[in-house]
Amino acid sequence: MNYKNIGFKCGLEVHQQLETHNLFCNCPSLVRDPNNPNIKFNRKLRASAGETGTIDLAAAFETKKGKKIFYEACSTSSCLVECDDEPPHKLNEDAIDTAIMIAMLLNAKIVDQIHVMRKVVVDGSNTTGFQRTMLIATDGYIETSKGKVSIPTICLEEESAQKLNSTDYSITYRLDRLGVPLIEVATGPDIKDPEHAKETASLLGMILRSTNRVKRGIGTIRQDVNLSIKTHPRVEVKGFQELRYMPRVIENEVQRQQKEKSGKPHVRKANPDGTTSFLRPMPGSARMYPETDHPPFEITPNQIKLVKIPELITEKALKLEKKYNLQPSLAKELLENKQFDFLVKRYTKLEPFTIAQILIETPKEIESRLKINASKLKEQDFEFVIKNLNENKIQKSAVINILSKLAENKKVNLADYEVISDTKLEQEVKKIVEANKGASLNAIMGEVMKKLQSKVDGKKAMELIKKFI
Repeated sequence: MNYKNIGFKCGLEVHQQLETHNLFCNCPSLVRDPNNPNIKFNRKLRASAGETGTIDLAAAFETKKGKKIFYEACSTSSCLVECDDEPPHKLNEDAIDTAIMIAMLLNAKIVDQIHVMRKVVVDGSNTTGFQRTMLIATDGYIETSKGKVSIPTICLEEESAQKLNSTDYSITYRLDRLGVPLIEVATGPDIKDPEHAKETASLLGMILRSTNRVKRGIGTIRQDVNLSIKTHPRVEVKGFQELRYMPRVIENEVQRQQKEKSGKPHVRKANPDGTTSFLRPMPGSARMYPETDHPPFEITPNQIKLVKIPELITEKALKLEKKYNLQPSLAKELLENKQFDFLVKRYTKLEPFTIAQILIETPKEIESRLKINASKLKEQDFEFVIKNLNENKIQKSAVINILSKLAENKKVNLADYEVISDTKLEQEVKKIVEANKGASLNAIMGEVMKKLQSKVDGKKAMELIKKFI
């Protein structure tokens, strides 16, 4: 499809949870509190007029449902602020510093003064009936393979409560997640095609993770896609769980818009099968009005000066790649591994590449080839095999067998993998060659490995086979 010819316009909104305490109180941002809820109450919310004096369409749509809203919370992760029984406390300055850091990484202009605003939300996901949000920076950009993508706004806001269940008459939320600081990065409509959208989202995710101040795992980062074609108004698509599905959903939405050819701006949900479905009308400026419970917050030049710009993950990976002569994909995965540097410095007889493969590639092979859950492997398990490999007590070929046993919590007897001497190896290979006269190299090699299993280096064994043949 020629996306330029159909007037394709596309931008992203990326929402990322920050790793710090809640935005307007000192409650820990547990997101999923393991404790049983000991706070329960219910509300009924209605839409209020925004700064323009009118009620927002999306808010009016939710009000018409007339649902009763039930809340449950744990006192270990929620207080009177989350329950809307107490005004917001002092703004979380750690979250502000992180937002400034992100703004600087995105080449944006930081505002002089933060003004907290209220965004009307009456679906029950906020106990107050609104979400607090604030503008942090404007006019940023990132460079992509298909040109510059502008970033008009970077905001900091409260995360919403988590929906547990819903009926025609009621809806239940849990408050663990409510109030967690959430950074929102909005791009301009500069994305050229579906694959470019995926690239842009991936790049923004990498920049956010580079701060080491964001939460990790499913649900901690969410992407919304705004898109339109020249025959159709803008539609916002929510609910992308994995970036790999983003291009397919965008392609299907474009085809849907081509068939519909007209309509009103609205919000849709990304479905698991790659289609989209109607959620609600598109919210507008009518939902915004000033926060009355929190004063403006000054951002001083000194505060900006004290924020240290972190090195990007891509830059760190490139350094690692060059330093140890690693493949780019391997270097990138090693950045998430806390053991690599320690093991390289401690076990110097091994090539860093060998240690990298054991840490990253071997668990994948255990899962794909042996169908064993490698996530149960502990740091000491990896060090155990690397230590014995470094001391030449085992061959590299034994590593996967030993780690697979450890993953299944089985006892490992090193004597089963003990490296045999060169003299004994030569004697054993000679016997096998003589017993298999006329057999091919590979057949003889198979017999050698069958008898000696993981006690022998394959390359050395093959050299001896050729010698005796």
